[in-house]
Amino acid sequence: MTRMPVHLPSYIHKPLLGLTLLLGCLPLTLRAQQPAGAGARTTALPDSPQPKQDLVGNSVPSGPNKFVGYMTNRSIVFPDIATSEGPLTVGEKAKLFVDQSISPAYITVATLNAAVEQARNVPPGYGQGWDAYGDRFGASMARASSNSFFSTLVFPSLLHQDPRFFPQSNPTLWGSIKYSLRRIVITPTDRGGQAFNTSEIVGTLASETLANAYLPKAEQNGRKTGVRIGTDFAWKFAGNMFKNYWPTFFHDLGLNRFKVIPDPGSPAQNAARPQ
Repeated sequence: MTRMPVHLPSYIHKPLLGLTLLLGCLPLTLRAQQPAGAGARTTALPDSPQPKQDLVGNSVPSGPNKFVGYMTNRSIVFPDIATSEGPLTVGEKAKLFVDQSISPAYITVATLNAAVEQARNVPPGYGQGWDAYGDRFGASMARASSNSFFSTLVFPSLLHQDPRFFPQSNPTLWGSIKYSLRRIVITPTDRGGQAFNTSEIVGTLASETLANAYLPKAEQNGRKTGVRIGTDFAWKFAGNMFKNYWPTFFHDLGLNRFKVIPDPGSPAQNAARPQ
């Protein structure tokens, strides 16, 4: 008896194409960074006598009202909010990527984004109806997951950067705006310093370039890719604003501890942290 071929709906098939490409890159990423041996660890030097700075680069008093910290309890909505002070291993970055990809925040944004695109009939190649909405939702989830794959796992592992978000205590509106914008271009490193956020910038470019493999043909050009990249960074800024206020909204998450980035040029700036 001849078996009939099984045809997957396009809103399942196209995202699966992107996911297959991502999983094909995963073994290379996990091999790229090997755990440092015990002999490679160095003891952190004492703090510099210069004024301490937070992740924003501002001088921070030692009082309890101003600091950049991490949460005691994990957030399910925003799993990338830091819950420890030390650096992440490659395996922990991989777990963070998976948690982000299925987080309520990603699903909510994909649902809303697909609804807006459905109302505007963009991309027009999808058409209308529930199948078209499914295509838009699937493409939005695939883009978000691939963005997390590159920006949370691949490039942070290769460049030893920390993809997590460290919230401020008692953030002000203007201070939170500056911090949320700065966090897009400046990131903590696994060694405790600060660096240009290559993981976020290049990761976003890579994910939207990959999206051209499964989006409608009319979307596979430089102008449309640039628009998607700009939209991605707008969502990242909005997400940073929410994440910065999240511990303020939910006190039971337990924001505590003082997170210090050493002053540039100080001896502690180059001190290695345990890997």
